[in-house]
Amino acid sequence: MSRLRILHLGKYYAPVRGGIETVVETLCRGETSWAEPSVLALNKGRPVTTFERRDGVAVRRVASVAATGAVSLAPALPLWLARADADVLVLHEPNPMALLAYGIARPSIPLIVWYHSEVIRSRWKYELLYRPFLEFALRRAIRIVVASPPMLDVPALARYRDKCSVVPFGLPVERYARTPAIAARVEWFRMAAPRPTLLFVGRLVGYKGLDVLLRALPGLDANTVIVGDGPLRPSLEALARELAIDGRVRFVGAVGEDELLAWYHACDALVLPSVTRQEAFGMVQLEAMLCGRPVVSTELATGVPWVNQHERTGLVVKPGDVASLRQALVRLTTDAALRWRLGKAAQERVLTHFTAERMCSATRTLYQSITSTESSAAGIEPAAVA
Repeated sequence: MSRLRILHLGKYYAPVRGGIETVVETLCRGETSWAEPSVLALNKGRPVTTFERRDGVAVRRVASVAATGAVSLAPALPLWLARADADVLVLHEPNPMALLAYGIARPSIPLIVWYHSEVIRSRWKYELLYRPFLEFALRRAIRIVVASPPMLDVPALARYRDKCSVVPFGLPVERYARTPAIAARVEWFRMAAPRPTLLFVGRLVGYKGLDVLLRALPGLDANTVIVGDGPLRPSLEALARELAIDGRVRFVGAVGEDELLAWYHACDALVLPSVTRQEAFGMVQLEAMLCGRPVVSTELATGVPWVNQHERTGLVVKPGDVASLRQALVRLTTDAALRWRLGKAAQERVLTHFTAERMCSATRTLYQSITSTESSAAGIEPAAVA
C-alpha cells in the first residue's frame, strides 16, 4: 500500500522556533505514522544547502545568501521546488520567498495554502510586491486552510471563501508534561521570585504590543519575564528603565525548549498584548493553557480571542489600552482562586479542541479528499493510504 507523499514548503523548520515552525513540525511528526512527510525550507543565516532526516522527516534547508528585513533570500529555492516529487504540496503562508519560488517553479503538485496570518505592510508594498504572488498561489490552490473561524473573514481570502477549511492548530500534549526535571526548575524559578509572575513569549517586534505591557506594570506587585528576542529589545529595555520597573522585569532572550516549558509551568499567567491582526492565533496561548495557565490577550479580529475565551480561560482586553490591561493584570495577580479556575478551564479547552491528534486527523482527511479528487479527474484509482 503506497503512502501519501506530503511536501511542506515553510520558511524555517525546527530547531528554529516560531508559531509557524511549531505547527509544521507538529504536522510532520503526526504524519510519519501513515505518510511520507518532507520539508523544503530555508537554512536560516547559512549560505549552504543541507539535507537531514529529523524524527523521521526528510528536511532540506536551502542556502540563504542574504536577508532583507525579516525575509531571507534563497535564489535556489525555485530550483529545488521545481524538482519536488510529491502527492500534496502544503505552502505555509506568510512566506514571501516561498510564494516567489512557487510563482517561478509552478509545480504541478496539488496545492494547499495554509494561511497562518495576514501580512500587514504599507499598502503600496503589499499591492506591488506581495499580493500578485499570493493571488497566484490562492488561485491555484485546491484548498486554503485557516486555523480559526474569524480568519475566514480576512479580506485577502474573500474571493476564495468556497475553498477555505478551518483546521484549528494543535499541540502534542505529551511534550508539555511537568516532568521531575521541569518541576525542579519550576521550584527554583519560584524560590527566586516569590511574587506572582507574568510571562510573555514571542518576538520583540511592534505588533506584539510589549510597550503597552510595560506601561501597565508600574506599581503592580508582580514580576514579569519576557522570553524572546528581536529588534525592539534595546528600546524596550530602555522603556523599562524609564518607567523604573527594570528591577521586576527580566528580558531573558531566546531560551531552549525545556527552559521555556519550565517558565510556562512557573508563571501565574501568560500575557499576549498584541495590537494588530498580524497576531492571527497565538500559539503561545495554547502552550500556556495546556500547562494550566490563564491568558491575558487582546480583542483582535482574529483567532486570538476565539482561543482564549474571556472570563472562561483568561481575560481579554482592548488592544493598546494600558488601563484595561493593567486592570486585568491586577485581577489575576491578586486573586489566586480566579487564576486556578481560569487555568483549569484553559487546560481543558486545549485537551478538548487543540491537540495534535485532532489537527493531524483533520489534515489527513483533507489530503485524502484532494488526492482522491485528483485521481478521479485523471481517470485512475486513488492510491490507498497506509
